[in-house]
Amino acid sequence: MLFSRPQLLLFAFLLLIGACSKKTVSFNSRPDQAGPMLAAVDTLTQNSDTTNLLKTKRAAMSKEEEQQAKDKDKKAQRKPKKKKNIFLGEPIKKGYAKSGPKGKNQVVEIFYYMRAPKKTDPFAPIRYYFDAGKRRIVQDRAGVDPGSNKVLHGPYKKLQGGKVVETGFYAVGTRHLRWERTSKDNTLISKVHYEKGFPRDANITYYDGEKKQLREVVPYVNGKLEGDYVRYLENGKRDWDGQFENGKKVGLWNKYWGFRNLPNRLHYVYQYPESGYDPEAEPILLREYNRNGVLIYEKDKLDRRDTNTDQPGVARPRTRK
Repeated sequence: MLFSRPQLLLFAFLLLIGACSKKTVSFNSRPDQAGPMLAAVDTLTQNSDTTNLLKTKRAAMSKEEEQQAKDKDKKAQRKPKKKKNIFLGEPIKKGYAKSGPKGKNQVVEIFYYMRAPKKTDPFAPIRYYFDAGKRRIVQDRAGVDPGSNKVLHGPYKKLQGGKVVETGFYAVGTRHLRWERTSKDNTLISKVHYEKGFPRDANITYYDGEKKQLREVVPYVNGKLEGDYVRYLENGKRDWDGQFENGKKVGLWNKYWGFRNLPNRLHYVYQYPESGYDPEAEPILLREYNRNGVLIYEKDKLDRRDTNTDQPGVARPRTRK
């Protein structure tokens, strides 16, 4: 069939228009052949499927499981509880005591005491307690009942004017481990090691071979007398106690009556220089007690030593109140 020239030109124009038109994509095309637009559609479809899956999972959880999940989250957010202070296996509590005027000379003591008190060693040279009523640390040499006083147990620190001047440890009311005293300029003054009240390097003697009946504790540090001294009678009662420093007697020295069937009862109290680095001086009698525990002499205050008050039933002179 022959076409005229105008028909041929029209046919060629229609073919050119068809060549310039966009391609259509089949719905059966694979994703990797579909181009960017269909790939984006597939991604949105996948996200929607994931969201629907999470909703389905949440809906499947019971109320009990939801509550358990909430409790688990709260527990993870809580701060861990602080552990109780424990020293040598015993629970302890922290305490403070202040003495002296405020300012550079004020003394602050930081210590610990036992939450559940235990019986202290009656043969220890000195026992230490915290008097909560008077807010201060007290010493016991005579072995009296501590009453409501707290038994010291744990680290100890003493500060004066904000400077540490003494550190150590207590164990069931007795000095334990290393104790150090320093000056305000941090110069070491003394260092003593204790074993539950007894100086580690002390010369300890006993009345019996089984070492149950204590006789005397003579404290030594580097070959020099230093620390707490105590001597007992053969009946187990205390005879003397006091302290040494730099090889000299210092502070208060106590002499006891030593009755067998009675608590340790004071007889004399002597005062020695406060420091072992001071010049030596004769001891001063501060107080004297009769055999019944009655004060019959106190320096510059009282002197009834000429009155017989040792025998029961003897009238005692009245004192003005």
